[in-house]
Amino acid sequence: MKIIILGAGQVGTTVAQNLASEDNDITVVDKNHELLRDLQDRLDIRTVYGQASHPVILKQAGADDADMIIAVTNSDETNMVACQAAWTLFHTPTKIARVRAPEYLKHAALFANNALPIDVLISPEQLVTDYIMRLLEHPGALQVLDFAGGKVRLVAVRAYYGGPLVGHELCNLNEHLHGAEARVAAIYRKGRAIWPRGHTVIEADDEVFFLAAAQNIPAVMRELRRAEKPFRRLIFAGGGNIGKRLALALEWRYRVKVIERDPQHARYIAESLTNSIVLQGDAADEDLLLEENIENTDVFCAVTDDDEANILSAMLAKRLGARKVMALINRAAYVDLVQSGSVDVAISPQQATIGSLLTHVRRGDVVMVHALRRGAAEAIEAVAHGDQISSKVVGRRIEEIKLPEGANIGAIVRGETVLMAHHDTVIEAEDHVILFLMDKRRIHEVERLFQVGITFF
Repeated sequence: MKIIILGAGQVGTTVAQNLASEDNDITVVDKNHELLRDLQDRLDIRTVYGQASHPVILKQAGADDADMIIAVTNSDETNMVACQAAWTLFHTPTKIARVRAPEYLKHAALFANNALPIDVLISPEQLVTDYIMRLLEHPGALQVLDFAGGKVRLVAVRAYYGGPLVGHELCNLNEHLHGAEARVAAIYRKGRAIWPRGHTVIEADDEVFFLAAAQNIPAVMRELRRAEKPFRRLIFAGGGNIGKRLALALEWRYRVKVIERDPQHARYIAESLTNSIVLQGDAADEDLLLEENIENTDVFCAVTDDDEANILSAMLAKRLGARKVMALINRAAYVDLVQSGSVDVAISPQQATIGSLLTHVRRGDVVMVHALRRGAAEAIEAVAHGDQISSKVVGRRIEEIKLPEGANIGAIVRGETVLMAHHDTVIEAEDHVILFLMDKRRIHEVERLFQVGITFF
């Protein structure tokens, strides 16, 4: 697939890294020579220097025959104009734009067919907000990812010593759930992937990924770790787009405080919120945190645009007694480093965003993609089409499907029914099949499985 990426910032770079490794023809456009040179040194891609929305630059990047344009510059306006130019002048089939400002997003008519020709809107702030809200729903989870419109969730938890299933084989899991079912999709032990089988024994400190119907998630988590009390008191450090969205969404269900450094912006968000307390100050100020009873806070979540400030304030809050701390971290190199220490959950906007983008790049009818383990693994929701003659999966038992090594089918959604996958489960046409792929380099083999006849959807 020929793809033009507009913007070589953190999101654009992450997208380029993911897509270049999958035999796509990638061109990146940016106004920063240094960023482009660094990308070209590391990846097998083309780069073009210039203003991303200018027609002459788009033409130079190959918009004449591009399959897709992904506009992820730091300017909403540049992204929107670039998509307009790509469609009007070059009839680019698929146009994806990052639009961050809520002032644009709340006017859906702007992005209708007869207005701005943008096929897919990506709002990293909204994706991160939704992600954090799912974590707050499930105390103890490291990741919570939705499939099939929320009917199925993939949850990552760290198994604690003393959990009912720790020290026991996986085949005992469903016996403990009293009628509910779950499927362990992957286990990571000291950073190394363990292929889950019935006789696999879960050890304390394992990172366990499991799939279950949304209503069964709490029961499964209780098997792997101590039950945690629901969260009640929340502090968000940073009153930007993410902090404000979180406070607006949660202030009627939780006791919410927001810490904002800038006095003028603190006044602005205080006027926007109804049931939250807004504090003007530095989230890394020990005296301020102690005054606000940080030791009685259930979650301290740092979501400023400064990685170092987020990490340091979260570490300080943890040392002062906060029950759980989360930090928004843009630099991929920091994520694993920080999460293995005193920060409970490191949140990567790039990983949240790349999943949404990959959904539209994947061949076959792939309706959801979540990037995991810094992009090394993926969880995919694909729709099975065709019949036993035209499809490699429809009408076949799971044990008959030739999945690539490191891939497994965890769950199937058939209409409103969620089925945990077993070796003798037969896949039917229009089933939504949820797969876990430990090595995303095998993704093309999975795509081919869901190919119907000789054409991709």
